[in-house]
Amino acid sequence: MEPESVARFREYLQINSMHPNPDYASCAKFLKRQAEEIGLEFKTYECVPEKPIVIMKWPGTNPNLRPVILNSHMDVVPVFEEFWNYPPFGAERVPTPDGDFRIYARGSQDMKIVGSCYLEAIRSLKAAGKTPKRTMILMYVPDEETGGVDGMRSFVETEEFKNINAEFALDEGIANTGPELYAYYSERSLNQVKFTAHGNTGHGSQFIPDTAISRIMNIANELLALRDKEENKLVSLYGNVDQKNLGEATAINLTMFNGGVQANVVPESFTAYFDIRVTPNQNLAEFNTWLKQLAEKNHADLEFLGETYICPITDTSDNNPFWVALSKALDNKGLEKISAIFPAGTDSRFLRRAGVPAIGISPLRNHPVLLHDHDEYVTESQFLEGIDMYISIIHELGNVE
Repeated sequence: MEPESVARFREYLQINSMHPNPDYASCAKFLKRQAEEIGLEFKTYECVPEKPIVIMKWPGTNPNLRPVILNSHMDVVPVFEEFWNYPPFGAERVPTPDGDFRIYARGSQDMKIVGSCYLEAIRSLKAAGKTPKRTMILMYVPDEETGGVDGMRSFVETEEFKNINAEFALDEGIANTGPELYAYYSERSLNQVKFTAHGNTGHGSQFIPDTAISRIMNIANELLALRDKEENKLVSLYGNVDQKNLGEATAINLTMFNGGVQANVVPESFTAYFDIRVTPNQNLAEFNTWLKQLAEKNHADLEFLGETYICPITDTSDNNPFWVALSKALDNKGLEKISAIFPAGTDSRFLRRAGVPAIGISPLRNHPVLLHDHDEYVTESQFLEGIDMYISIIHELGNVE
């Protein structure tokens, strides 16, 4: 028989919250019903019309202790349905030969599983008559997958958020194919840049000096050499590059390279775009200064595409009582963790910048990593284990004094 918690999880997955037109209204309606069933305070807040931030509150017994945030996002990335073997929003429960089930749906890993585990864990804790000392704030936010501008990025600047006065937060992580869980304490800074080099133009039959192409190639070669150096650093330290260490290096990728008007004309300008993820172990200001100098010496314009900023690091020493509590919660369940830097971006960066230390974690282990992939799924046993894990985590975090 299907567990009730699984049925509720599948119902959440069946809501099409895919960009570019996520159905946030249906998500909020579903979440409101869950809050009412469990007995949690419920409200929504909109920084942008029709993009609600769902906020649930489980009041603690000691109002002098600051709250803990349990954050997740409602939106999911687009699908290429022709490559799926199951309907992306069908949340079909498919039996496996070992007696388990796979639940196929977009958002099953990223990240509706986490938001569902929060609710099911609190449902169990309340049914057992337990109340934390600290107030627990559950947040279900929009637009994480498109950068968070209309979601968490805006919300942390509001009085509504500041009045929560949270002391710690949990957010999303990534599944692991191994037996451990990743606990992410920071993430890399997103630096997307555009170089436009200028130079002499003329007929393609000539040896024209100082062309835009030669200058943009100088820039590209220096950046790609640094890319190799960063990758080799990880190989030298760890023997390979994987999710455990990827965030400790700065990733550099040439993503667009264009210019010219026709085959026999040397172009006056040429453009290169780079996606750069700067590790928090590197000084971001110094790195950006180096990029500017690289542009200047090659007679190129440099444009930073979007906001770039330092990603704070959450303390993972015994001086942080929330880290100690999280570690205890996982130890109690026999779960091992690996602390790491998240290689991409999550809403945790906005929480940390707002002064709320955050850890990103996923309950999925011994599991394929399928976020944003075709036929995204989670196994039912891992979902149920995740509920049990969050029961322990929420209990320990909620009673930090």
